[in-house]
Amino acid sequence: MGMRMPAEFGEHEACLMAWPTRESLWGEAFAQVKGEYAAVARAIREFEPVVMVARPGTADEARELCGPGVEVVELPIDDSWLRDSGPIFAVDGAGGRVGLDFRFNAWGGKHYPWADDDRVSRLLLDRLRVDRVPSSMVLEGGAITVDGEGTVITTEQCLLHPNRNPAMGRAEIEAELRARLGAEKVVWLPYGGFEDDETDGHVDGVCAYVGPARVVLFVPEDRNHPDHARMRANRAILEHTTDARGRGFEIVELPQSGSAVVAGRPTEVSYLNFYIANGGVVVPTAGVPQDAQALAVIARALPDRKVVGVETPAVAYGGGGVHCITQQLPSR
Repeated sequence: MGMRMPAEFGEHEACLMAWPTRESLWGEAFAQVKGEYAAVARAIREFEPVVMVARPGTADEARELCGPGVEVVELPIDDSWLRDSGPIFAVDGAGGRVGLDFRFNAWGGKHYPWADDDRVSRLLLDRLRVDRVPSSMVLEGGAITVDGEGTVITTEQCLLHPNRNPAMGRAEIEAELRARLGAEKVVWLPYGGFEDDETDGHVDGVCAYVGPARVVLFVPEDRNHPDHARMRANRAILEHTTDARGRGFEIVELPQSGSAVVAGRPTEVSYLNFYIANGGVVVPTAGVPQDAQALAVIARALPDRKVVGVETPAVAYGGGGVHCITQQLPSR
């Protein structure tokens, strides 16, 4: 079908999100994280429409906290990380938009139940009137970053983990990425985050495309950070490879990460887990001095967009960031 996944830095029709539902994940931070999701939705709404999926019975709460500018639709869901459980959008050879429905198994069976999350792509695509293209491979949207021109960047730590697709090797996974995402070249970084035991090292915690042949890469300056050496190994891969068009990578280093205490637990906030919207970038922050430094780096990487920080320590406490809770719907 000649399918191709557009880059996140392209134009969007809307941003899709899902309202927090799994109270057992958040515990005493459940009310706080709802406020953070709503703040992210309002920030993105300044740049593009937002559609919030809410479990039946929670739509009124979502509407009240998000405000009148956010559309809320009720669908059965188990959790609220739509980047991973929801559809991934592509365009086909005829110029039409399709929704890729990969399987979802709650990051290797970490959270039960997940059956509704595995089905939500089909229901959401029906609601959006977008044609569905299924895949039998388990793949979360946070596990990939693309340039829209044939290059996919991912991590070995996640995609080759046996809890995702144990019957598929690297070659079989690359073949499915070629067929569904239009990948002409897959760049395998060895590492996601060392402490990212929720997603097993999603790439959206360590590397993000911000333009053709241009990425932002987390490279912690703190020598005591557990990813100090690991991220430099990722950088070495990018320095010695080219993309699908034969271009070398321009690497913008992001040396900071934030820290907060949520529900009594120290929590790292990944500034790299940002969402690129139409004319803007919404960045997770922690309410600490490093926020301003990180926002400045991201502003230099995306000079034509307005950079907006939103404090999301509770989202980080649950295992993700702004990028993890959003999914772009590309323009037609």
